[in-house]
Parts: sequence; C-alpha cells; structure tokens
Amino acid sequence: MGEVTNVTEYQAIAKEKLPKMVYGYYASGAEDQWTLDVNQNVFSKILFMPRILIDVSKIDMTTTILGFKISMPIMIAPTAMQKMAHPDGEYATARAASVANTIMWYGTIEGKLAESVVIHGSCGHIISSLFLLMHREFNFRHWSSWATSSVEEVASTGPGIRFFQLYVYKDMKVVEQLVRRAEKAGFKAIALTVDTPRLGRRESDIKNIFTLPPNLTLKNFEGLDLGKMDEANDSGLASYVAGQIDRTLRWKDVKCLQIITSMPILVKGVLTAEDARIVVQSGGIIVSNHGARQLDYVPSTIMALEEVVKAAQGRVPVFLYVGVRRGTDVFKALALGASGIFIGRPVVFSLAAEGEAGVRKVLQMLRDEFELTMALSGCRSLSEITRNHISTEWDAPKALSSARL
Repeated sequence: MGEVTNVTEYQAIAKEKLPKMVYGYYASGAEDQWTLDVNQNVFSKILFMPRILIDVSKIDMTTTILGFKISMPIMIAPTAMQKMAHPDGEYATARAASVANTIMWYGTIEGKLAESVVIHGSCGHIISSLFLLMHREFNFRHWSSWATSSVEEVASTGPGIRFFQLYVYKDMKVVEQLVRRAEKAGFKAIALTVDTPRLGRRESDIKNIFTLPPNLTLKNFEGLDLGKMDEANDSGLASYVAGQIDRTLRWKDVKCLQIITSMPILVKGVLTAEDARIVVQSGGIIVSNHGARQLDYVPSTIMALEEVVKAAQGRVPVFLYVGVRRGTDVFKALALGASGIFIGRPVVFSLAAEGEAGVRKVLQMLRDEFELTMALSGCRSLSEITRNHISTEWDAPKALSSARL
C-alpha cells in the first residue's frame, strides 16, 4: 500500500479488503444514490474568499462543544458494526478519538447484530437505542468473533468525550435503563436519530440478499429488564424493521426523554428550517440526511446547513454530518454556521485499511488540512471564520458597483 495522502484514498483500499456485502453496506446509499453523490460533490460549488496580510503564525483550532473543550471541530459519528471492518472495531475508533482529543459519537449496536426490543412504555411511543439491522448471515461463523461492544466496554478503552446514539423504537422502560447505563459509563450527550420512521430502500443490500442471522446478540441489553420481545416473522430486513420501528414518534416523545436524563439531546436528521424551529428546544441539532441512506433526492447536508442555522437563531449549536472529506470542507461548514462536523464513512474505511492507525491518520489529515485552510484564508481562530470567507452558487447576485473604471 502506497502512502495515503488524503482521506478519500482509504475508500479504495477498504473496497479491496472488505467482503463485498460489508463494503456495499458501508458505501452505498438509497435508490439512485443521487444524494450520496451530491453530498460530497456540492462542496466544490463553494469557493473561498481569502483575506491577506494577516499574521497567521499561530492558529488555534480548539473549540468547546456542549461545555467540553476539544482540539478541533472535527468529531467522529457512529458507523454500524465496526468490527466487520476491523477486529478492534469501535475500540480502535475510541482510542483514536481520545488521542486526537475529540468527540466520539458511539453507535449503540457495534460488532455483531442485535435484536430489537418492543415493550409498551408509560410515556407513549419513544426510543430504543438500536441500529437498523442490516446484515446477512454471510457465513456468520467466521464473523462471530466480532463481539458486540457495550457502552461500558467502549468507556473502558480510556478517557474520552463520547455521545450515545438512540434510534426510534417503541419502548420507554428499556430506554431509561440504557440511558442510565450510558450516564454511568460517562457518556456526555444523547444523539437522537429521528429520520428513520421507515428504512430507506438500499438496493445494494437488496442485491446482496441480506438476512438477519438466527442467533442475535444484544450486548448493550445484557442485564436489562427487556420484558417480552416481539418476534420477526421473516428474516428479511424490510419486513423485520417494518415491524419494529415506531412510525409515530413526535416532539412530545422527545420531551419524555428530556424528563429521564439531564444529558443534552442532539436531534439528528434535520434538513429544513421548519423542523429546526420545532427541535430548537433540544440541546442541539445535527444536520444529516443519514448518509444518503434514507430518502434519495434530498439536499446535501452542506446545502441545507445555512437554512437550519438561521432558523436556530443561535439558540442551540448546529452540527453537520455527512459529506466531509477534506479540511477545506470543514472550513466551509463552519463558514456556513456549523459549530462542528462529524465524519462517518472516512472512519470506517480507514479502520478497514489500517485499524486504529488509519483512524488516527484520518483525523490528523483533516486537522492538518483544516489548519492550512484557516491560515491561507487569514483566520487565526474559529471565531474569525465568517460567511464572508466563502461564496456559493446559491448566493444572491451581488449588486454591481456604480464605480466606473
């Protein structure tokens, strides 16, 4: 393997190393994958307007997220079942995040697959922290050593600032137990995904005939009072998920979660000003289109970002998730009002290629590129990055000067 010089190169390496179904799951999007392509490509429509003659001998990239100081506004988002990419899975990712002094957003279901739990709770339909089970039993004996990692196991990898991911399901009792475990393990916030009332049509998964394995592991649910589980009548992904996902989730249910925890709640899946105004009472907003894996032909996250930021009116931090591959992308997101960005696929692809060392390198490359972009744009700190440092194709035309040359 030659020298990797940018984040994108890890994807080709991962494609060579991973089984077809695993790579397809990580890399693919919904239906025509139009949004998957535009998520990255639209960054090229944003140009820099750099300032000159500024002393940039010292660059400060540090920032504070929900009261926690980190080294840079580049953080790690959850990608499902990381032990399919590398035996160390989320342990390696957690260690890399800790070394970089940044935030890791922990996906609840990691490693082996896990069953969903459905119990009737006292606060109506709410949430259970499970990932959308998306994998076939591709000779599962060979993958069984990739044990699921619990919140406690991730916490045991060492110090770090970690967020806990929750998905939309029907129970309150189980959710409360999971939240208590996350709190006890030292997690600092909840990232609630709200854009999955139904599973998007992911044709790569369909072509690979993904089915659920017969023996499912619930590492994060060990020791919990689970009550009675609903049984899936079919091992197919679509029918299984359709019977488990709560399609009735509303804002009042999010408020139920606020009652049981003092942790800030970041609502992930916001793309419009209308929704931003609804969820602004939460602890934060994550602009996300689910990695282009849900509804195709929605805007790229970077295109939706500014609208959401304006609607939030500074009441809560707004973060960008999906599409970032360069430090220049990070700068553009901050110029449009983001408080920080999360990366997903670059982490899992680098993990597949080089394990923990790969994840560390991705974070370092993005950091170095971002620092260089700040310097060349004339910005010495994050507070100096403004909307005036960029120009987009969707900006209103500027009035022509009346001065004549």
